[in-house]
Amino acid sequence: MKYTVEKELVGLRLDKALTKLLEGKSRSYVLKCIAEGQVLIQGRQEKPSYLLKLSDTITFEPLPEKNLELEGKDLHLEILYEDEDIAIVNKPKGMVVHPGAGNMEDTLVHGLLYELEDLSTINGVVRPGIVHRIDKDTTGLLMIAKNDMAALSLAEQLKNHTCKRRYIALVYGSFAEDKGKINAPISRDPQDRKRMAVSKLGKQAITHFRVLKRYSGFTLIECALETGRTHQIRVHMEYIQHPVVGDKIYGRRKIIGDQGQFLHAKVIGFLHPRTHQWMEFDSELPKYFLDFLATLE
Repeated sequence: MKYTVEKELVGLRLDKALTKLLEGKSRSYVLKCIAEGQVLIQGRQEKPSYLLKLSDTITFEPLPEKNLELEGKDLHLEILYEDEDIAIVNKPKGMVVHPGAGNMEDTLVHGLLYELEDLSTINGVVRPGIVHRIDKDTTGLLMIAKNDMAALSLAEQLKNHTCKRRYIALVYGSFAEDKGKINAPISRDPQDRKRMAVSKLGKQAITHFRVLKRYSGFTLIECALETGRTHQIRVHMEYIQHPVVGDKIYGRRKIIGDQGQFLHAKVIGFLHPRTHQWMEFDSELPKYFLDFLATLE
């Protein structure tokens, strides 16, 4: 990949600028890329402290993926549906979707390798079958691709916003309205790379919500995603000052228990990659979610 330095990057250190450009990559990853010669300026290797000049050409090659041999593990996954092309899995709370820094064991991928004979490899050795993700502490439904044809079809539907995705969230506060639309762009928080934030420089993000039930101090809502940005619902709820209950990153309020955030991917719908028939799946709220709602009655 090549980047031509424009005005907003002039004077920035190479490592800081590249961390900004490579959304989702950590500074330690960028420093490793620079040290191993994966980053060049005008074809030359420079130090991380190199100050960028206007029209500098940055050439970047990602680090090659490690030749990981992931082994399947019985994690007692709940597979709601499976055919020759796809599977639908109900992810539990606390499970990371695929291996990554700090999470190399007991991920959803490990469980899928145990449960399913075939998985698409189009997204690499650490993300077989994965076409979209939900957060570690978000529960609910995920589409899994068992071959590359299915992976490409599902990815295209996600890109074109033709999939149906409905989430249930318990948030703080009460709403005067019964439904609403949040249209606020999201990008990585420049002050904290682990967070996302609403920013004029971000990518378009649209969340529709409607009130399902009002409690004292809390509201149960359904959210429909028109786009699929990282942490989108959590960021948008914080933005309108109704953070998701239990959210340790965006909640900014007392955490209730140790259950994680009260956010569940309840409904997913899409066109089957082979038959082109509409398919839709629904899942029950997890027990910890229902138990806490019962205390609010």
